[in-house]
Amino acid sequence: MVFSTFLESLVKLKNKDLLGEFAHAKMSPPYRLKLAEQMAQKRKTAKHAAVMALFYPDQHQKTYLVLILRKTYKGVHSAQVGFPGGKVENGDIDLKHTALRETEEEINVDINAVTVVKEMSPLYIPPSNFIVHPFIGYVGSRPNFIKEEAEVEAIIEVALDDFLDESNVKQTKVATSYKVDIEVPAFYLNGYIVWGATAMMLSELKLLLNEVR
Repeated sequence: MVFSTFLESLVKLKNKDLLGEFAHAKMSPPYRLKLAEQMAQKRKTAKHAAVMALFYPDQHQKTYLVLILRKTYKGVHSAQVGFPGGKVENGDIDLKHTALRETEEEINVDINAVTVVKEMSPLYIPPSNFIVHPFIGYVGSRPNFIKEEAEVEAIIEVALDDFLDESNVKQTKVATSYKVDIEVPAFYLNGYIVWGATAMMLSELKLLLNEVR
């Protein structure tokens, strides 16, 4: 999709109702609801994080979305694909600021260059006991991406047309944080398998964009 056309769609997006659980359920792992019920009490003390679904044009004015591959580490989201973003820290003005700050830190996108269009539905992640708040934003030209070496293994630039292509949604088996291989719905993007919480947030993003394009 040409970036100017995409920006026209974003204007319509501002007044669209969020799709929340309906959208999340389309890409939810089969065990998630049961796990969320088991964690209901613990959720009351969940920490908060914010992430950014950031769009931009390439040199041919084709629209792209940036994702990241996280480093391998001792944690439930090790070596997974996600949005740039992270946990709320002291000094953050609000959740939007958290998403912008983390995006700047992780992939070198100037906070002041980003236009934030809309906040999507928050999503509770039982394995890490976090509530994640995703935002949609854009910049007017391709950023000079530089990955934060301690946290980011790779920067993944996904063409919007590929993201919206239904053939890139499939069922696949993955190893979960509970040491069990399970079949889950996933996006196949640039050779990466994107599942779990990120896929659920991408599902809402995809449905919203399909409503306005």
